[in-house]
Amino acid sequence: MKRFFFDVSYDGTNYHGWQRQENAISVQQMVEEALSTVLRSEISIIGSGRTDTGVHCEQQFFHADLNHIDTKKLHLRLNSLLPKDIGINAIFEVRKDAHARFDAVQRTYQYRIHTKKNPFLRQFSYYYRKPIDLELMNEASTHLLGQQDFKSFSKVKTEVNNFTCHITLAKWTKMNEDILFEISANRFLRGMVRAIVGTLFLVGQEKISLSAFREVILAKDRRMAGAAAPAHGLFLTGVSYPKSILWVK
Repeated sequence: MKRFFFDVSYDGTNYHGWQRQENAISVQQMVEEALSTVLRSEISIIGSGRTDTGVHCEQQFFHADLNHIDTKKLHLRLNSLLPKDIGINAIFEVRKDAHARFDAVQRTYQYRIHTKKNPFLRQFSYYYRKPIDLELMNEASTHLLGQQDFKSFSKVKTEVNNFTCHITLAKWTKMNEDILFEISANRFLRGMVRAIVGTLFLVGQEKISLSAFREVILAKDRRMAGAAAPAHGLFLTGVSYPKSILWVK
């Protein structure tokens, strides 16, 4: 058996997130079923993380242990079998002990907003009509940087050992009628990015002050933060790994 990493993208509109669930369709389920059909054996996979219902993904990884395969043929057959809203971008062999989740060193999300009504963006960007102060929001975002406890931005019912994450980037950028929030960290909690965005909206509307935003972080209480921003504006855009996981001939 050899271990392979798969680079996958998906439109999350029709799925209840990445992780397989008993009573809902997930991206993981669709991929496992396609792999099992192509390889004619029961295949299970492990992803680099989970995404919430309706969240999109430009790049995520999962690993699977497989017998000798032709990666080019498997790539073509998988993409022909998977639905149109899921695509495999690449397949490559890695070390036998490489792990899609535990070896990831950084994950990056983008939250996308458009301020002018655009029917072509309705599933992939949040139409936000209220005026917001991006300068204030960027100043507040600096309080997110570094290693901290982000329990205030985590879903309440979640199975984690701790709520500590190390955020290395948190920045708002305006591009004509569009606004982009980009955030990178070693890990993210369930619902964390959407809760952060929703709370930063309050800062941008001057409903809470910069010091109050800092107090939200320190409170370690989800009730202190704002409502989660809608899922359809959120994209997982990248997952990074050390080069040492790659298989060397």
